Amino acid sequence: MDTIKRFIKNEIVLCVAFILAFLSSFLIIPDRQYFSYIDYRTLSILLCLMITMAGFQKLSVFRQIGELLVSKMGSLRGVSLVLIGLCFFSSMFITNDVALLTFVPFSIITLSICGQANYYIIVIVLETIAANLGSMLTPLGNPQNLYLYSLSNMSLLSFIKLMIPYSVASAILLLIFTFIFIRKAPIELMDKTTYSRNDHDKRLILMYILCFIISIIVVARVLPYYIGLILVVVLCLLFDKQVLKKPDYSLIFTFVFLFIFIGNLKRIPELSSCLENLIRINEVGVSILLSQFISNVPAAILCSAFTTNISKLIIGTNLGGLGTLIASMASLISFKQYCYIDGANPKKYFATFTLFNIIFLVILVFLQYI
Repeated sequence: MDTIKRFIKNEIVLCVAFILAFLSSFLIIPDRQYFSYIDYRTLSILLCLMITMAGFQKLSVFRQIGELLVSKMGSLRGVSLVLIGLCFFSSMFITNDVALLTFVPFSIITLSICGQANYYIIVIVLETIAANLGSMLTPLGNPQNLYLYSLSNMSLLSFIKLMIPYSVASAILLLIFTFIFIRKAPIELMDKTTYSRNDHDKRLILMYILCFIISIIVVARVLPYYIGLILVVVLCLLFDKQVLKKPDYSLIFTFVFLFIFIGNLKRIPELSSCLENLIRINEVGVSILLSQFISNVPAAILCSAFTTNISKLIIGTNLGGLGTLIASMASLISFKQYCYIDGANPKKYFATFTLFNIIFLVILVFLQYI
């Protein structure tokens, strides 16, 4: 029983998606159309990226890059800028959750050794905002972008052009907040970790670079998604099959259950018409609002079923990752990491997180309307 409770607590979105899919199957009896609900391209690319990032994490590639950059800073503000910048820029390519899983624990260690534990909350909250906002620039940045990009048939350049004003504004806001809330004080950093890699590890790094290139080529629609997935899985089976245990497969199943639930909703004419009229009133506003309660990935899948204005949904679900703690599920990663710290103050973290997120959200929504 405890195991089941723990699973439900850790995978609440997956469980809710399963219940919705299950209940909707009583309204629309399972048939062959169920197979057409699922976006196999998105799931294939998502799996390729998750496997690739798991390989890089296993080899501490991102952490090594982070330590190298941080070691060159001599002030608290400089270190914080690097840590926040790492989350912002790396999330564009390694996804927001991987960026936070990599750099938040590293930030905690760095600030602890510097004797700056009082800056845990400010730095981690800004890192979380940075990861959620940096990830919006590219289809690779987060799951909802990957899904909406596949659905839209936009070119990679068109997607970047759509989101670049928000990314630039976000970067400026992050700089302003860092300069306001983090003082410029001299600090002494730990010695850099020495990474000793044997020939096998070096070959694996090259293999994962190749896997990442394959994923990008698939995203750019140069290579069919099924060929890309086969290539990545076969490479891992041949050279590092243990990494196939690492990805968060619950995300894949969450997508599948949501696809089934929303596919069934579309087959109920009265409900489908009502949702379509509601969402088309204001795709950006509705997707931002929904994201606050169900997070931006389910909001993207739900809204996309009832409007053809995918560009508005891309903007709305990305901005919708700001706000509440569950607006972007990646935000929970940072919160959990912070709560593991001795003497953590979850209430203060929650208050700071909410305040900063609301400020960023209001400013970026204002930008969208002008």
